[in-house]
Amino acid sequence: MTDVLLTSVLTCPECGHARTEVMPTDACQWLYECEDCHAILRPKTGDCCVFCSYGTVPCPPIQGGDQSGCERVC
Repeated sequence: MTDVLLTSVLTCPECGHARTEVMPTDACQWLYECEDCHAILRPKTGDCCVFCSYGTVPCPPIQGGDQSGCERVC
C-alpha cells in the first residue's frame, strides 16, 4: 500500500498561477480562491473537489481507492 500524499499544486485555469496547498483529510474542498487573480475555483463536473480538478495530486479519498471521492468524507 502506498502512502497518501497530502500536498498538491493547484493551478488556476484562469491565470495559470500555481501554489502548493495541503489537502484536508476530514472534509472536501469545493471552493478555492486563486491568490493571484482571485478567481473562485469549483470542481469540474464529475470531480469531487478542487484538488481532483486542478491539482497535481488527487484528494486523499481518491488516492486511497475510494472512487466515490469526498462524498463519504463529508
